[in-house]
Amino acid sequence: MSSQQTEWEIHGVAFGNCNCAWGCPCQFNSPTTHGTCEGVLSGRIERGQFDGQPLDGLAYVMVFQWPGEIAEGNGRQQAIIDARANPKQREGLRRILHGEDTAPGCTHFYVYNSMMSDVMEPRYEPIELEIDVAARTGRVRVPGLVEVDGAPIMDPNSGAEFQARIQLPKGFEYSVAEMGTASCKATGGIPLELSDTYGQWNELHMNQDGVIR
Repeated sequence: MSSQQTEWEIHGVAFGNCNCAWGCPCQFNSPTTHGTCEGVLSGRIERGQFDGQPLDGLAYVMVFQWPGEIAEGNGRQQAIIDARANPKQREGLRRILHGEDTAPGCTHFYVYNSMMSDVMEPRYEPIELEIDVAARTGRVRVPGLVEVDGAPIMDPNSGAEFQARIQLPKGFEYSVAEMGTASCKATGGIPLELSDTYGQWNELHMNQDGVIR
């Protein structure tokens, strides 16, 4: 870790929805389903700290949009941070979500932020967040700004829930993620609307040097 970085650690759960087909080829370093990327990422920190400032119980939502592949850059991003956070917690979360105080390339926050040409000022809003990784269910509400709902994929033959997961032993976002389906609508600085596209649930455990395994 560089002496310029502030130490931090977050441990909780995350739920995301993007415009790719179920499975998301990006998880395999392949081109996106439609040649563009947009989506919403949310998380709840169950235990965490930034420079000794507790972050326990706080939530966040991030809205992303790229006109092409993520690696081509020119993306737009806006973070929404839990309104309950005090000023120090707000700044700590902002720095984490913007990939600051992070070893280069070691978290998805860093990678996404490095591919942006427009990083909007964060908003501080009430966030309603329900994430159950094992059940593959999620619900996100930022009143007037973001709505996301996620559910398991249903097997069209048996009518039962279909479970699949992705394991990335060296992933910069997670080690194991559950797959599902999700839909979202965002009406803030980055408007978007998705229906029954890629849903992802995972444990969130990382610090300034990357995923903790």
